[in-house]
Parts: sequence; structure tokens; C-alpha cells
Amino acid sequence: MIAFVRVVGVKPGKTGTAMAFAREMSGYLKSKYQRDVEVLRPMGGNPQRVAWSSRYASMAEAEAFNNQLMADAKYWEMVNGVAAECFVAGTMHDSFWQTV
Repeated sequence: MIAFVRVVGVKPGKTGTAMAFAREMSGYLKSKYQRDVEVLRPMGGNPQRVAWSSRYASMAEAEAFNNQLMADAKYWEMVNGVAAECFVAGTMHDSFWQTV
């Protein structure tokens, strides 16, 4: 099993907007792709962050899903809209973890 986590920094004063966007994106991925994506917030450290987490049976499955997203005009419309106003450029960090 592969766990994917994307963390991004939130601009000061934009936490509410960022969390609303994060939940909206998670809902969109669930409705269009039947993909469960959790929205996470930190309980320690830098509080100006939000994360998404999802699971895949294999890296091939994760890659196939990513390819779908890259071709999804609605996804890009969402990312280039509200996301640009509430997230800090250059702070996105993606990681893949293998469950043991």
C-alpha cells in the first residue's frame, strides 16, 4: 500500500479560506474519481499548513490517478483559482510512503 501526502503552507489570514478549499478539493476528487482524500491540519509545529492524504494499492495506481488529474480542466481551474490566493508559492511538498 502506498500513502501519498501533500503539504502546503497557508498565507497569513487565509486559514479559513485554505481549509474550505481543501475540503472542496477533497469532495471534488471523491465525487469525480471516487478517491478518498483526507484533509489534515497540524497539531504542532507550524500551524500555517494544510495537507491532503490518500492511499493507493501501488505506485502504478498513484501514477494513473495523477495522469487523470493532469488532464482534468476542472481540477486546474480549482487549483489556479482560490488556491493561488491562499497558499504560499514554493511551499508545496509531496511525499510517498510505503506501508509496512
